[in-house]
Amino acid sequence: MSTPTTDRGSDAIFLEVFWTRVRSIVNEAAKLIVRTSFSTLSSEANDFAVVMTDSRGQTIAENAGAIPSFIGTLGNTVRAMVEVFGIGAMQPEDIYITNDPWIGTGHLNDVCLVKPLFHAGKVIGFAATTGHVPDIGGKIRSVDARELFEEGFHIPPMHFLRAGQSDPSLLRLLQANVRTPEQTTGDIWCHASATELIARRVEALLQEYGLAQIDDLADALFDRSEQAMRAAIRALPQGVFRYSMPTDGFAEPFQFEVAVRIEGGEITCDFEGSSPQQPRAINCVLAYTHAMTAYAVKSLLLPDLPNNHGLFRPVHTRAPEGSILNPSFPAPVGGRSCTGHYVPSAIFGALHAVLPERVMAGVGSPVWITNLNGRRANGKPFATVLFYNGGMGATAGKDGASVMSWPSNISPTPIEIAERDAPLLFRRKRLLPDSGGAGRHRGGLGEEICFVNRHETPLSVVFLTERIKFGAPGLHGGGDGQCGAVLINGQAIDSRVPQVLQPGDEVTLRTPGGGGFGPARERTDAALAQDLLAGYVTP
Repeated sequence: MSTPTTDRGSDAIFLEVFWTRVRSIVNEAAKLIVRTSFSTLSSEANDFAVVMTDSRGQTIAENAGAIPSFIGTLGNTVRAMVEVFGIGAMQPEDIYITNDPWIGTGHLNDVCLVKPLFHAGKVIGFAATTGHVPDIGGKIRSVDARELFEEGFHIPPMHFLRAGQSDPSLLRLLQANVRTPEQTTGDIWCHASATELIARRVEALLQEYGLAQIDDLADALFDRSEQAMRAAIRALPQGVFRYSMPTDGFAEPFQFEVAVRIEGGEITCDFEGSSPQQPRAINCVLAYTHAMTAYAVKSLLLPDLPNNHGLFRPVHTRAPEGSILNPSFPAPVGGRSCTGHYVPSAIFGALHAVLPERVMAGVGSPVWITNLNGRRANGKPFATVLFYNGGMGATAGKDGASVMSWPSNISPTPIEIAERDAPLLFRRKRLLPDSGGAGRHRGGLGEEICFVNRHETPLSVVFLTERIKFGAPGLHGGGDGQCGAVLINGQAIDSRVPQVLQPGDEVTLRTPGGGGFGPARERTDAALAQDLLAGYVTP
């Protein structure tokens, strides 16, 4: 006999046990993706996420180490699928697919899958995944596109599996439109397997505990998390706190403006005044902007509490429609991380007046991305994506970490794997002395990466870079981090423009350093001596 979940929701011990079990299921599904993915984007770079929601598309759990922007948008994707297809029409073996940026993770390269979870003939929740596939067709991912239609194969919400059967037309169309058909479809299939695993494990869990559904447990969990977030917000001073900063832009810099309103146990981050939508692939959809906003607030106020839907109920995001942080369809969005990754730093800058002991100075990110494609000796096309990180900002308590991904959890592909999968020879990868901003606490260092095209034919390369013109800003009197640079054969190039690497061409990337915290004159002699000894700074 099934046990009413309402009774269990009031049992704090059972609720914690249940939540832990669900999180372990989602983590197991993530391990499946890492072990079976066809590309290095999931197995090495961690560019994916897995979540489980209740029957209303409200996120209960996500895999450990997931990308913040992904876990912040996947619930939105699930709710969009429910709206399109309706719960009543769903079948146990259905899986839905989309890469629509406005209901997904913000650009076409991330393919989202959603599977309804059934128990006793009813939908009791959803498993959802998203992963960056190695190629999605169109122009190689860059900020050069002028509208969404140039950026690749667009998959509207539709069935990937209908009653357990795949759609052969969708697969043929997808494979015909991408440069890496085996890798791209292989990665999607491994994500489908992850959702199937969650379905089996959750069914077994409900049977073990004699549960009929999980929505009541989810509500109890959400309410407790919401109360914790509201309490943390109420402990802050009330008011409106503002921050503005320029970013590289194109011919002219972009401007980020944020007003953070703290009032009545809620936080609203309003980006009115930020630059307008651009005819370049630098725009960031509102769902991604909100995910980055929620991540920043959660990192400051409740960093140790696992995420769920209730935690973010008191956090709101506003940005004018038609702005760079809330573009209208069909704006190009392929390089949306180049914009969205600035959002947490802007919010930290605004909240420096409220939480000076917790915020971090500017970070040497957005993450840097190198997109390479060409043809192998056998004539088959290939595409690969390599990630590189800058230094993190310093805080009131310590120096910034060097070469660390933030606010993403992207991992750089190991050199050995990159050389295995692409015709490249890496000559060096080292920390950049003096790249961290000076301060009482020093900003983290960037890195220098140098590689050579050892292919017999040219390679196309597109870079996604930021902080080439404006370094990561310091806080509380700290210095800015050093700007980044991209060179080909020793000559600085415009990294916004697609490049062709001839055989033997050498690429040098110098990622930005993080900002410093506090006046440099307050840095201790011992800390300076250690910096010199370690080679972090030069005499």
